[in-house]
Amino acid sequence: MAQNNDDKLPVNPIEAQGLLIKAVYKKFGGEVLPIIQSVCRKQGKSLGQKLKKKLPKNNLTSVAKAFSKSFDQNYVKVISISDEKFQIHGTKCPFGLENTSRELCEAVMAIDHEYFREAANDKIELKILKTVAAGDPYCDTVYEINR
Repeated sequence: MAQNNDDKLPVNPIEAQGLLIKAVYKKFGGEVLPIIQSVCRKQGKSLGQKLKKKLPKNNLTSVAKAFSKSFDQNYVKVISISDEKFQIHGTKCPFGLENTSRELCEAVMAIDHEYFREAANDKIELKILKTVAAGDPYCDTVYEINR
């Protein structure tokens, strides 16, 4: 018997977190976005601090390479890595936010933004040029040091 989408079980903790985030957003709407962003920012800060202790160099290149090891290469393609800029394209959101909203994506991406700010440089800016959450065919995400 096939499961419908509401009964589909998450395959990892990130998908489970995404299910929770989407359920809270569905119930409370945009009013809950600052809370989601705040919690996600704390998660990113914690992960960034842990990574910073493990890496011999804490530049954008080193952090981006470590970050790249954490995602599924079938869905995410590295466009560029340097000490100034890291850009990726992704066709599947690990949180399952496809066709939700740009605002929800931006709130959840506080995880990655803070991760890079904490592990590499607090002047890193995150630019979400495209997102599957808004219905784009792929995500186009840029982390860039603002000088």
